[in-house]
Amino acid sequence: MAPSTPIPPADLSLMQRLAQRVTAVRPDLVNSDASYGELAWNQAAPNPDGAHRHRVWSSGGEPVAWGWARLPRRVRLSDGSVRDVTGASLAYQVHPDHPELVDEVAEWFEGTAAGLERSVVPGAADGFALERWAAHGYGTDPAALGDAGSWTQLNERDLTGGVERPRLPDGHRFRTADEAGPEAAVRAHVDAWAPSAYTLEAYERVRSTPAYRGDLHVLVEAPDGTMAASAVMWLDEANATAEFEPVGTHPAYRRRGLGRAVLLHGMHLARAAGAEHMTVACLGAPGHPAARELYYGVGFRPLSRDAPLLKPAAG
Repeated sequence: MAPSTPIPPADLSLMQRLAQRVTAVRPDLVNSDASYGELAWNQAAPNPDGAHRHRVWSSGGEPVAWGWARLPRRVRLSDGSVRDVTGASLAYQVHPDHPELVDEVAEWFEGTAAGLERSVVPGAADGFALERWAAHGYGTDPAALGDAGSWTQLNERDLTGGVERPRLPDGHRFRTADEAGPEAAVRAHVDAWAPSAYTLEAYERVRSTPAYRGDLHVLVEAPDGTMAASAVMWLDEANATAEFEPVGTHPAYRRRGLGRAVLLHGMHLARAAGAEHMTVACLGAPGHPAARELYYGVGFRPLSRDAPLLKPAAG
């Protein structure tokens, strides 16, 4: 039996369908929580009972809005520590033809997370949504917008032209998650992002989503057998686009060109699978230059950015 997911498969399909529809008409409105691939990857998030709520709005048989509220929870990390999340955060998406639903999503979130500190991350290009969230009492999040803040930008590049051939150091080789197996795929991510809440169970939730393809989950194996770098790609066939999420390198193997190589190799695989366009998100604040410069170095350029908002618990 397939493992359970934080979002029921039928609703996840609707949410991804909306992400595809928005991508087709206003890609600049697709924020870091609401892309086709990110929705699948987020099934890995720890999900204690009662720690999330979601709702999907439809019109004429098509999804036109959704909201996914993450509530207070305790997250156990790979180093044995725990992190207590005390506020509520909202991922959401509204089709640009139905902007009035921003208010309905906001009101639903208010009822779901009443009394808690609440955060939401609309796209900076969505002027109407920013006005409506302000009307509901949300203001800019100074910490998230600081020099070392957590706001993200979405980057893009075309795949129809030439893509540089990847080069690996001697003794290294590319693998796929299908070839390497689940434990190796999980270890590659945990090593790159330690301390991490990612587990084999989390990977199985991700792998159970229809969007996941093990042949588009690529790794670099070092001579000693360590999975030294990895990248998961999500192919949106409806828009002929693919997304990297996530990308990481083991700390002991950084500055060897492995991140660059896995990105270039991934783009060749994505193009062979039918993608004509590629995206990847990264932290955009000045204090987080490493990933941004890596992506710029292989041809990505900024497409859009998030505008994190916050409402105090007393509001």
